[in-house]
Amino acid sequence: MLLVGVTGGIGSGKSTVAALLAERGAIVVDADQVARELQSPGSDMVLALAERFGPEIVMPDGALDRAAVAALVFGDSDEARANLAELNAITHPAIRDEIIRRIAAHDDHDGVVILDHPLLAEPSGASLRDGLAGVVVVDVPTEIAVQRLVSSRSMDENDARRRIASQVSRNERLAYATHVIDNGGDLDDLRRQVDELWVELTMMDGV
Repeated sequence: MLLVGVTGGIGSGKSTVAALLAERGAIVVDADQVARELQSPGSDMVLALAERFGPEIVMPDGALDRAAVAALVFGDSDEARANLAELNAITHPAIRDEIIRRIAAHDDHDGVVILDHPLLAEPSGASLRDGLAGVVVVDVPTEIAVQRLVSSRSMDENDARRRIASQVSRNERLAYATHVIDNGGDLDDLRRQVDELWVELTMMDGV
């Protein structure tokens, strides 16, 4: 198994890159999907979050109200930053452990396994980052990321900027890159770069 991380800031298109790699034969472990599964209605994680942040973050069907959580943890205030730190303390350990379990299930795979994870360049991603053969950073200028979040996710522009500001900077993320995908262009350009990346990955030792 060649384990490679794919990461990028919100609005960068990292999951699109991971999906394109899956089309070419990679197995993908999706950290966001793991988080969604662990935060299913009535789960221990949702109950723990409700205990800390209040029952108003849980919808009548028991599902996590992600918009309500986002309103608490994304922002420039000290309170928002403290809330984000507490959210991460509750969620990250369980998500990390499940990711490790899913990766281990592919130990005997003779090929590329992709860890699609938005936080690999964050301090909380260090333990996962250490086990990777490489890190692919999907990079876009901030203004393009904002435009995409507004158009594709119907985010308010200020909210989009707050989300981006809550993550590490582009330069901090790029410092961990062994490969960089520039996703500032169109889909054809992205596919071309992914094709080139796939050739490199399949030529790396162990595949």
